[in-house]
Amino acid sequence: MTSLAWKFNRLKLMGGAEIVWRMLQLAQKRASRFGIGLLAATPAASLQRTGRPFMAPAVGGPPPGLREAADAILAGHWNVFALRGVQLGFPPAWNRDPKTGTMAPMKLGKLIDYRSEAVVGDIKYLWEPSRHLELVTLAQAWRATGEQRYADGARTLLQSWFEQCPYPRGVHWTSSLELAVRLLNWSVAWQLLGGAGSALFDGADGQRFQRQWLDSIYQHCHFIRGYFSRHSSANNHLFGEYMGLFVASLTWPCWPESARWQALARRGLEEEALRQNTADGVNREQAVYYQHEVMDMMLLCHLAGQANGVAFSAGYLQRLEKLAEFLAALLDAGGHMPMTGDADDAQMVRLAYQPDWSPYRSLLASCAVLFGRADFKRKAGGFDDKNAWLFGADGRARWEALRAPAQEQPRMAFPEGGYYLLGQRFGQADEVRLVADCAPLGYLSIAAHGHADALAFTLSLGGEEFLVDPGTYAYHTQKAWRDYFRSTAAHNTVCVDHQDQSEIGGNFMWLRKANARLLAHQPAGAVQRFEGEHDGYQRLADPVTHRRLVEFDTNRNTVVVKDILQCRDAHHVALHWHLAEGCHTEICDGVARVLGQRSELQLRCAFGAGAELLRGSDSPIGGWISRKFDEKSAIDTLRWQGTVHGTTEIVTELRLLVNTTPAAARVGINGGIDNSLRSVF
Repeated sequence: MTSLAWKFNRLKLMGGAEIVWRMLQLAQKRASRFGIGLLAATPAASLQRTGRPFMAPAVGGPPPGLREAADAILAGHWNVFALRGVQLGFPPAWNRDPKTGTMAPMKLGKLIDYRSEAVVGDIKYLWEPSRHLELVTLAQAWRATGEQRYADGARTLLQSWFEQCPYPRGVHWTSSLELAVRLLNWSVAWQLLGGAGSALFDGADGQRFQRQWLDSIYQHCHFIRGYFSRHSSANNHLFGEYMGLFVASLTWPCWPESARWQALARRGLEEEALRQNTADGVNREQAVYYQHEVMDMMLLCHLAGQANGVAFSAGYLQRLEKLAEFLAALLDAGGHMPMTGDADDAQMVRLAYQPDWSPYRSLLASCAVLFGRADFKRKAGGFDDKNAWLFGADGRARWEALRAPAQEQPRMAFPEGGYYLLGQRFGQADEVRLVADCAPLGYLSIAAHGHADALAFTLSLGGEEFLVDPGTYAYHTQKAWRDYFRSTAAHNTVCVDHQDQSEIGGNFMWLRKANARLLAHQPAGAVQRFEGEHDGYQRLADPVTHRRLVEFDTNRNTVVVKDILQCRDAHHVALHWHLAEGCHTEICDGVARVLGQRSELQLRCAFGAGAELLRGSDSPIGGWISRKFDEKSAIDTLRWQGTVHGTTEIVTELRLLVNTTPAAARVGINGGIDNSLRSVF
């Protein structure tokens, strides 16, 4: 999409107040060329008082993986999204994109077009190292081992950044969110390295280093205060900006402005916690990974405030607890979370290094300790290293005192957030967990992180994923893939006339948006039911309404899906079912048999010419999943397609064989469907 087309689409989604505000922001950026609005000099910091640490002291030796991670950084090996152990050097070239090698220009940061791949490369890769999560790794390693090389490495890393990224020049002075996350990690590292009394600040050189760091902290706070994300951009970015300013003003209350920054940020966090998250616990961006990020911000701000005598309201904490209830409801018995909406693998701060570490289970463990919720403990499974750093020995004792219930009883409906569960035997080896999406597309006018997934659902059997949301993969680059992974065809729902339910206007922008509406939800009884509809295809010349009815027969372990397309004329219709990586799919006699490691799913649909199987296809794009940012792998995707003439009902029948026998024992002599199972349909 050309820059002009993007700007036109963006303008269409703005109201009058936002247009005026954007014009003022543009004038502010242009005035900064002449130094207007920029700091002419940075005031000296007063260290007579500094914030109390909110990190717990290290107990025992270094936790698993920490020393190895710190040693890799000192050796110049970095992990940046899909790049694993890439040699960037120590310290790295902070303004070079690790993925493409592009050197970003060193002009005034706010005048750099960071959306242009030609100018900056892949901006996600360029920004990520400068969030300074690795600085925290080095500080943790020093705190846990006492080895000076880690503290010296932290100092080297920071000094190189100050030299290569001077205020306000370069791409690291463009996005307030990036500055805010960097401030959070600086705060954690400052605490772990010993605070204002750190030996790193001894002597004349140490004092110069300390002054450099404090000068940059002030510059960061001043920048964020002048460039908050507002109006249609006031999503998780705004929350993160408040977080960075709040934590910084608590950690370093060293300037007259600090008290005002703290009050402003605290008030903003309180307001946005309630505004951006529904009362029943769903983040309004409709992206579960961003829900995790916002929850992490809320948690860290609460802990920082608590340590420094600054309390958040009961409403703020209640909203955090509700957000945790939603995560607990979606997380299946195997620890899998549906990948609804966008995800970028971001962590606010990295404190755990186990390869199987889960951000969702970690947050549930945090909320178990914070709210005394034994049911959260059951879902979390363990007290991980991140929580050991956050809560220390006292938190572990509170964790141990909780008695997890034998049975899981998740909330089944989130009507304001738009998600509904069907299933049974939750948390058991033979659980069935179906999560249906009847939610809005996303948040505010651009719905930046939403996907065109209305009426899609995910399904896991016995803690094993079967029907999945394929994830995100790309953001600013690779437009075809960015568009595919958030398209209707990339979700377990119906696509009409090869079009998405909602109209894409840019990488983080939607134009006309589908509105979903719940018709019925009955999660109890022998036959459970979900029914909803959306109007995304009403924009067609011959308007189409898609209504979906899902019925789960708990006795027969069958699911019947009825997709009703209400229309007058002819339309092409495609129904997709995306299957997890561990699934093996066979099609025989009109039945698609999906074998997992322990369970099995069988599907039959009489629509069109029968089932097609896409796997790792580039033309058309289909049969892909992305578990991590910028990484994708092939999966099986089943597709039924054909033409409807007027109102039509498409019926898909699913049989669930949960936690039965190993896959090999369920394959017939010729690799087909056992005769004993043919009668199910």
